[in-house]
Amino acid sequence: MRRRASGGKRWYYFGLTAFLLIAGGTFVWWQSSQRFHLRYETATASRGAVIRTVTATGTVNPKLSIIVGTAVSGIIQALYCDYNTVVKTGQICAKIDPRVYQAAVDQDLAKLAVDRAGLAKDQATFRYATITYQRDLKLLQQLSISPDATDAARATFEAGRAQVALDKAQIQADQATLDAARVNLDYTNIVSPVNGVVVSRNVTVGQTVAASFQTPTLFLIATDLTAMQVDTNVAEGDIGAVRDGEMVDFTVLAFPDRVFHGVVAQVRQSPQTVQNVVTYDVVVDVGNSDLALKPGMTASVQIVTARRANVIRVPDQALQYAPAGAPTSTGARLWVLHANKPEPVPVKTGLDDDVYTEILGDAVQPGESVIIGDRPPSRP
Repeated sequence: MRRRASGGKRWYYFGLTAFLLIAGGTFVWWQSSQRFHLRYETATASRGAVIRTVTATGTVNPKLSIIVGTAVSGIIQALYCDYNTVVKTGQICAKIDPRVYQAAVDQDLAKLAVDRAGLAKDQATFRYATITYQRDLKLLQQLSISPDATDAARATFEAGRAQVALDKAQIQADQATLDAARVNLDYTNIVSPVNGVVVSRNVTVGQTVAASFQTPTLFLIATDLTAMQVDTNVAEGDIGAVRDGEMVDFTVLAFPDRVFHGVVAQVRQSPQTVQNVVTYDVVVDVGNSDLALKPGMTASVQIVTARRANVIRVPDQALQYAPAGAPTSTGARLWVLHANKPEPVPVKTGLDDDVYTEILGDAVQPGESVIIGDRPPSRP
């Protein structure tokens, strides 16, 4: 009985071992079959441009905008400029009621006339005092008059001379007051300081404006709308790649199918911090000969920081792909599909624009299929 049990156990282990070998072989065959029949997703190596850009948003503004305010207070009596009015230097855009300031000028003119009349009167008195004093001096030499009378004549002479000097000083002071009143009267004419176009108007006829430490804005005048600028906010992580003179492409919502072009004119050093996010203002010069761009438009900006033209390029996914079980590589490597079999090709990379990567040398040629992914065959 023991022998039979021992023989049965041997047959049991033999059968189990045979089963495991067959199952293992079948699994290995299935694995190799699956790997051999993997479906590869490929892309074609091509020749073209690789462009690295910095993306930002900005606002379209005139290159130079002049705020026109008022130096005097009063009621707007008339308006001569409106939105989009083309103005010249010195052109009157609005007028403040001048009556109060005209009255001040008239008052100062009258006061100045009184001063001049008083000067003429005092000059006549001074001339008489001068003649009297000179005559008394001669009479004193002849002992025909007392010294006291001569001293009195001298005092009158000096008082007359001082009065004339005082009258002249008063005339100068009142002349300065008159000049200031005339300046204020001129300020009732709100004029354009530059040639340009009125972008905004903030007053109406009958409105009272008050000049204070903060001058009210009556008009905003853009000097030239055919030359605009885009003020962009570039994140601190990207600002190191931006330089003056770099090319810029941008779009605006009003013309989504049109790409506008500009040039970086200035990278300003002053940081702007909003909710702990630091950005820098990059100014882009833009031509606007057809006046398509309007002040205040929002621009989606791409600043070209590097460009390679007519180079061999592959999608970035191709450099990230590696078959399962493939040994790791210390350098960049592509897997090229030859006869439906992946073959590794070491490459040297150049510029990367987050979509394509430049391939240096001739390890890969345009038209070759590079693998970007794989997947098992679909079951029937």
